Amino acid sequence: MNYTAIFQKDSATLERDMPHVVQFFANYGVHFTELHLPVGKQLDNLSTDFFEDIGIGKTQLIQSLEAFLENRESIENRDNAFNVDSITIQGGHDKSGNAENKELTLRAGSITSIVGPTGSGKSRLLADIEWLAQGDTPTGRTILINNETPDPELRFSLERKLVAQLSQNMNFVMDATVSEFITMHAESRMVNNTAPIAEEIIRQANLLAGESFKPETPLTALSGGQSRALMIADTAFLSTSPVVLIDEIENAGIDRKKALQLLVKKEKIILIATHDPILALMAEQRVVIKNGGIQKLIITSVKEKENLKELEELDTRLMLLRHKLRQGENIEKI
Repeated sequence: MNYTAIFQKDSATLERDMPHVVQFFANYGVHFTELHLPVGKQLDNLSTDFFEDIGIGKTQLIQSLEAFLENRESIENRDNAFNVDSITIQGGHDKSGNAENKELTLRAGSITSIVGPTGSGKSRLLADIEWLAQGDTPTGRTILINNETPDPELRFSLERKLVAQLSQNMNFVMDATVSEFITMHAESRMVNNTAPIAEEIIRQANLLAGESFKPETPLTALSGGQSRALMIADTAFLSTSPVVLIDEIENAGIDRKKALQLLVKKEKIILIATHDPILALMAEQRVVIKNGGIQKLIITSVKEKENLKELEELDTRLMLLRHKLRQGENIEKI
């Protein structure tokens, strides 16, 4: 990074080419008011008293800028190199030790549902994927990334998260508004202009939620459905994790079809553990789990897709009835 070139730019050019640098200085209370004067010269013109007031010296400020830009470059390089086109699950064994003898490959932009009785092992399969199992989990399964054994460091990396998991219970405890939460996440992802993306995330979340909320709504005031809608939209737009694991989305009070369409549009690999026939049939395929093992893989048939249309029509009617209940209306005609 050529820091000298940055200081040679006038503030108007810097605002155009590197708005994140301008924002960095603004966070320290440094504002460049001379649009056509090099920012380095403007820094030189600041008094010792000014730096004492903001609590940091000029040298330390420049060192902080260097660290900020190096971290930003590191994140950008990491995310650009983190391309996952497919995940392959190599079979292990069920709870009785019987071999699964199956291999399943999931590709970007696909939806796979995971079905089976309660306690059958659906969540265990999700956990194996999240932890990039290498024959060292209770199921003995092995997970490959792009047909290769993943780098061991990827399993324990806090920065390069392969999986974004949307759990069944999701409630916020952070003392912040919806807008503040999204802005913080966007800034951590080094997004230059956070306002437009925050606005779009909130708009998309409100399309998913049964009841809308505003940017200034406190996170702690969101219902379970609103929280889930916000996290799905946030995951779609800001998360670099290529895989999304969803556990029991049917009771979240959101538009499930729109939620899945949004994630698929962002080329995520989606797995859903579900008991909901609508969600199961929305997927291209479903994995059937019994006794902790993968029993079989069912490709969604044409007839099942026809049945899905009828189920969706019924579901739409139920959603309208739920809306009427919320609005205090009578339900005399179904």
